[in-house]
Amino acid sequence: MLFCIMIASFMQVLDQTIANVALPHMQGSLQANRDEITWVLTSYVLAAAVMTPPVGWLASRFGRKNILIVSLIGFTTTSALCGAAQSLDEMVLFRLLQGAFGAAISPVTQSIIFDRFPLEQRAKVMSLWAMVVLLGPVIGPTLGGWLTESMSWRWVFFINVPFGLLSTLGIAFFLTRSRRPHVQRFDSFGFAVICIALCSLQLALDRGTTKGWLESPEIVIEFAIAALASYLFAVHFFTSSDSIFPRQMFFDRNFVSASVLTFTLAGLLLASSALLPPFLQTGAGYSVLDAGWMMAPRGFGGVLAMVFVGRVTAKTDLRYLVVGGSVVLIATFYEMSRWTPDINPIVIGMTTAVQGFAISFVFIPANLLAFATLPAPLRTDGAAFMNLNRQMGSAVGVSLTTTVISTMTQVAHANLSWDVTPFNRALSFGAGGMYWNLKIPMGVEGIAGVVDRNATTIAYSDTFLLMFFMSWIVPIMAFMLRPSSPAAPPGPTEIME
Repeated sequence: MLFCIMIASFMQVLDQTIANVALPHMQGSLQANRDEITWVLTSYVLAAAVMTPPVGWLASRFGRKNILIVSLIGFTTTSALCGAAQSLDEMVLFRLLQGAFGAAISPVTQSIIFDRFPLEQRAKVMSLWAMVVLLGPVIGPTLGGWLTESMSWRWVFFINVPFGLLSTLGIAFFLTRSRRPHVQRFDSFGFAVICIALCSLQLALDRGTTKGWLESPEIVIEFAIAALASYLFAVHFFTSSDSIFPRQMFFDRNFVSASVLTFTLAGLLLASSALLPPFLQTGAGYSVLDAGWMMAPRGFGGVLAMVFVGRVTAKTDLRYLVVGGSVVLIATFYEMSRWTPDINPIVIGMTTAVQGFAISFVFIPANLLAFATLPAPLRTDGAAFMNLNRQMGSAVGVSLTTTVISTMTQVAHANLSWDVTPFNRALSFGAGGMYWNLKIPMGVEGIAGVVDRNATTIAYSDTFLLMFFMSWIVPIMAFMLRPSSPAAPPGPTEIME
């Protein structure tokens, strides 16, 4: 049973990043531009975020085994449909369904572990589960690059089919049914308005670049709908007795600070994972497979850090780990802002490995501190909100950085083109006159290629610099956390039933 739920969890988190390195190939096959193809990533994350809040109610209403089997069947089927998609519209639709079906897999499998294993074994099993979940996004780009290079980008999705079938059959045979708890009333109004707010906001973020942002009536309407739905949710949240999330947990300073920290960290993590492959492929000339391999060191650094984090969490103040990890994280983003297409691969590997190491030293202690002071009855709902928070941070991070890199590419291209005129003597005499003479077509083509490449490099550098400034939120939130006693580390986090 443990093996089967590990496969299910690994498969679900793997699909968050496995398509990253295949995006340039998918872009040509699906006839999409650079901004539109990111919908393949954000649609999956958004659907998973939207469908996270009702997972607890669905599991208590229909049983965890039934929900898990339905989720796996739907996830496997939609994975096959993603691989067979013939247009961008089909791909986005199938990725939305894939994310919706996959939303329940992670919280339900974690809740099963808490119930089925005794207290003395739970820590070891949860460490194994956490390692599998962390390893998924790490192996994703590497596996995606190998599949795309060896066969086709469609196998990035087809690979889920055999593992999905194996996991579904194993869970059907080996997982016993548990007694269903009392079913609470589902907050349908709160769920509806939060779905509208999240979907409208994500749609505006994804389409804003191509539509001219507030110059487009469509984007204005989408932002207005998101704002109105958010207002209705806020009013409902503070006035209703059956809100989708208990109000009491937002009075806990540790929980709120860790939520902001997790939102920022999730956005930085997925955004950098989405930016690196196209930077390496289009700018530095890496193949899909090589770009995938260059993504691996960060994951291995994260997994290595988990060994040390587990040993030191009971011996030191967890806030020191969060602050120390965040300082290293800030330094790595600053280093990335200085990269050019001719950067040494060893520098890329070392920087990303250290970055992964730092992320684990921030994420794991912050999660422990988030639930250290939260009352036990609120931990299930708190875990549901954390899952939603992490998914939305990832979606907003990808959309924001995609918008910034698109805008900065245009700005840099305009600035660099300012001096490309027939009156620039550097383009008429000497070596420049031989290759970049604007009086001949070959010269125009040559200088246009140089301007494009340099504009792209500047845009990536500016985007990584933005991520450097955003990463300062992490240590600020770390100082807001209350200390925990080394002698009495917080107990395991309860996840949604």
